[in-house]
Amino acid sequence: MSSKKTDALLNWLITITVIFGFSLTVIFFVLSSIKELSIQEKIQYRNQALTTTAIVFLASAAMFNTYYAARRAQAMQKNAIAAEKNLDIGIQNAKINQDRLIAERFMGAISQLGHEKVETRTGAIYALERVAQDFPKEHWTIMEILTAFVRENAPIKHLKGEQQKPEYQGAVYSSRRRGGSRPTQPLEQNLHEELPKIRTDIQAALTVIGRRNLLEDPKDQKLDLRSTDIRLADLLKANLQQADLRGADLSGADLRGADLSEADLSGAKLIRSILYETKLLKASLCGANLCWANLNRTNLSGANLRSANLSGASLRAANLQGANLYKANLQQATLKVANLSGAKLFLANLQGAKLGKANLQMTGLIGANLSGANLNGANLSGANLNAAKLHQTEVYFANLSEASLTEADLHQANLIGANLYRATFYQANLTQANLMGANFSEANLSDVKLEGTILTGAKNLELQQIRKALGDRTTRLPDYIEAPTHWRQSG
Repeated sequence: MSSKKTDALLNWLITITVIFGFSLTVIFFVLSSIKELSIQEKIQYRNQALTTTAIVFLASAAMFNTYYAARRAQAMQKNAIAAEKNLDIGIQNAKINQDRLIAERFMGAISQLGHEKVETRTGAIYALERVAQDFPKEHWTIMEILTAFVRENAPIKHLKGEQQKPEYQGAVYSSRRRGGSRPTQPLEQNLHEELPKIRTDIQAALTVIGRRNLLEDPKDQKLDLRSTDIRLADLLKANLQQADLRGADLSGADLRGADLSEADLSGAKLIRSILYETKLLKASLCGANLCWANLNRTNLSGANLRSANLSGASLRAANLQGANLYKANLQQATLKVANLSGAKLFLANLQGAKLGKANLQMTGLIGANLSGANLNGANLSGANLNAAKLHQTEVYFANLSEASLTEADLHQANLIGANLYRATFYQANLTQANLMGANFSEANLSDVKLEGTILTGAKNLELQQIRKALGDRTTRLPDYIEAPTHWRQSG
């Protein structure tokens, strides 16, 4: 029903009510004027007339009030609907203006990325960062633009014949050493050459990428910085989680405190890079070159370092728990107080490595080359050292309880005061080794070569253990054990 029809109906109802009330009043007044009525009856009729009139007028007033209240509510509702529509229109206009502003700022910054002046390009990069901060929907698009900018402007330049020139000679990685001397061959090539300074705009792009808001990154998306030349880059505390850095050159880069958890650095170069306290949890560093890198206190737990080159690297107090170091080159690396428990070091090269007080509990070292290494005070309990090379290795006061050293080469090794409780030395070579004060409790010495071995002061060494071993007159036994007959006849 329209408002006009409602108003007409209401006017008719009010008119009828007034006429009806006026009629009743007139009737009561007429009745009160009849002479035959008593004064009391006349007064009663007049009072009823007045009461009826008052009721009629009050009812009319109430109807008027109700009606106009409804009209006011209706008007307010219409105003609210109109305001809401205006608000929607305002929001739409604001969104249109915002989109236009984004487009203008976005296209303006992108157009300046190709400017010939480095200052303009750098300013454009920081302008894109501001757009990413102000408009989160454009965050990842801008990150992809910046990573593409780095890839296009700082690609790896492969020189002719570079593939035929390995970064470190095979002789350095191998264990072919004569005469038992410690490795002295230099481990680096071209490490002292001056690295080119990174371009200002490339550094700016990396800075913006490294300090982006990770919460705005879409799931299953990774930063693509493959095969980029970002040597000497400043990536201090950069967030590069799950980044794709395969084949990238980060030599000399500052990555202190950076987060590279689950990043892919396969085949990357990190020569002399600073990775102090860097997070590399479950990162892939397969075949990466970390020669002489600073990895002190770095978290590499669960990382894949298969065939990686860590020669001369410093890994003091680093966490390598459960890491895969199969065939890794750790020659002359420093691993003091490092945690290598449960790590896989099968066929790894640890020549001359410093592993003093390192945790190698339950570590797999099958076939590993530890010649000339320092394992003083290290925890090797339960470690697997089968067929490992420990020629001239220092293992002072190390814990080798329940370790397996089957067929291990310990020629001229120094195991003074070592704990060999329940260790297995089946067919191991301990010739000319020094085992003064070592604990042989329940150790397995079956077919162990003990020619020229020093066992004076050994603890818990029993005759039955010696009888199973292969010694001669040059073997120096504790005072309480007499050499077996067949030993005295040999040598």
